[in-house]
Amino acid sequence: MFQGLAEKLQETFKKLRGKGKLTEADLNTALREVRFALLEADVSLPVVKEFIKRVRERSLGVEVLES
Repeated sequence: MFQGLAEKLQETFKKLRGKGKLTEADLNTALREVRFALLEADVSLPVVKEFIKRVRERSLGVEVLES
């Protein structure tokens, strides 16, 4: 279960590398993938919603690190 979650999260973050700054479209796509990965790993829906909300608030316009 955790291996699958880790792999999906790594794939999502790999897609974001080299983007410069996150756009709302980039963020929406990445958060959708993260949401699905967390739900598939049996994380409760309220926890997933709160996590996604917090990440969205902190991420818009942030520069993406290369590593």
